[in-house]
Amino acid sequence: MHHPFEKHYVNRVGWLRASVLGANDGLLSTTSIVIGIAAAQPDRNIIVLAALAGMIAGAMSMAAGEYVSVSSQEDTEKADLLREKKELEELPEVELRELAKIYENRGVSKETALQVATELTEHDALGTHAHDELGINEITQAKPLQAAMASFGSFALGALLPFVVSFLAPIKEMVYYQYGFSIVFLMILGAVSAKTGGSAMGTAVLRICFWGTVAMGITALVGHLFGVNIN
Repeated sequence: MHHPFEKHYVNRVGWLRASVLGANDGLLSTTSIVIGIAAAQPDRNIIVLAALAGMIAGAMSMAAGEYVSVSSQEDTEKADLLREKKELEELPEVELRELAKIYENRGVSKETALQVATELTEHDALGTHAHDELGINEITQAKPLQAAMASFGSFALGALLPFVVSFLAPIKEMVYYQYGFSIVFLMILGAVSAKTGGSAMGTAVLRICFWGTVAMGITALVGHLFGVNIN
């Protein structure tokens, strides 16, 4: 039974996914760009410009990609709802039996399932079928604009750290400063996302730190080799 103190995290899935992905990508991709450039060409102006370009381009790309992706999901949901609405108008008895069968499969007796299906259909036929047959509800429903805004803001926020570090860190130790600050903030980001989503904190932190280190290490190696080849 639901009570006022019961916590659920599924209602955070939409914005949490976009926000965590955006912040992680903003921090990691921008830091990787800066590390790669710093390893190849240790010039502060070039590094700062690369960080700024990565932040702006990445935030716009994330927002656009998220909007298009979630819009496709929304279009699919709308098409399914229109199809379901038409079927309810043309084949109401078939749809009623289909709904009752869903409740039977969940463990409800045949008579009770039919009664529940009938009462819910009389109350809100389309809403009931959307929820129980299609799996569409107010929590998981696609929201393209919200997802795009969350991705844009979180990417820019994540990319702000390597951008600021590119201004302040000693140029000769730029790679190490970028890596150090990024790992610390990746750990914080992993912990916050795990706490917000109600999942295991240790696993989230280890996962994000491991793959962050791999990404930054590869770009540093590429930048170093590229710089050596130029020289």
